Amino acid sequence: FQDTPGEHHQLLEDAGFDVICERGPLSEERMLELAGDFDAFLCGDDVISRVVIEKSLPKLKVISKYGIGLDKVDVPYATERSIPVTFCPGVNHTTVAEHTFALLLGAARNLALLDGRARDGVWDQDTPGTDLRGRQLGLIGFGGIAKKVLAMAQGFGMEVKVWTRSPEMHLDQYGADLFTDIETLLQTSDFISLHLPLNENTHEILGSDEIHNMKVGATLINTARGGLVNEPALISALRSGHLRGAGLDVFAEEPLADGHPLLNLDNVILSPHVAYNTPDAVKAIFEITVRNICRYFDGEPINIVAAP
Repeated sequence: FQDTPGEHHQLLEDAGFDVICERGPLSEERMLELAGDFDAFLCGDDVISRVVIEKSLPKLKVISKYGIGLDKVDVPYATERSIPVTFCPGVNHTTVAEHTFALLLGAARNLALLDGRARDGVWDQDTPGTDLRGRQLGLIGFGGIAKKVLAMAQGFGMEVKVWTRSPEMHLDQYGADLFTDIETLLQTSDFISLHLPLNENTHEILGSDEIHNMKVGATLINTARGGLVNEPALISALRSGHLRGAGLDVFAEEPLADGHPLLNLDNVILSPHVAYNTPDAVKAIFEITVRNICRYFDGEPINIVAAP
């Protein structure tokens, strides 16, 4: 029921559901106020915690998630209580990869800084950009989005290195030379892009030590989840010049609060968690999310997330 009424809600109503819509993302407190009356949750970044699930029983039958990020849903507890969680695998890989590369290009050419100066009447032709050809891009994580980014980077003539916990799964297609350990990747990459889910194993995978070990002058791109990065350490590295810049679509807390330090850094490009947001991609996400609910109640469940 997240978002405002639209075509995808009409599809649910046509299938016989009563649909209640509320603009999200919804806090745990608001979810607890709503819990208990629904057979299904159709959610984005709304908090579906253990206590929300407990209060929703026994009526709640399925949780259908927009997109692929599941860090706001207690998937293990839902599975323990026999409530399947569905998602939309692969639906926005190209869309998010394109936004990732837009941030990378913008950071490389200082577009946020130069745009602001031009609007202020400062004709700055002295701030140089950075060429991409010959520079190394390090990808942390190697799912569908990262593979799209890899192809884009190669098209620009970049060298690419990848860290993933399971390189053996990709050796036949990509070869061993593409993969490296995370320490080497951090120390040698001019640009680093994050492509991991957020969970207990990946929380602050770029902590203070890892950010300190990044190559001086590197640029960080994050369109995955803000919790993958120790934000205070990142801000410190950007202020000191240890990192040249960053392109960020996701943050530790969203939306950014008034006066947040990132808002005052001119070497950072910010976007408000919209890497997935194009009309075609959103339409596809809505259709899959609705189909996941309908197929479950038809007795033919699809896109079920396995419990960790």
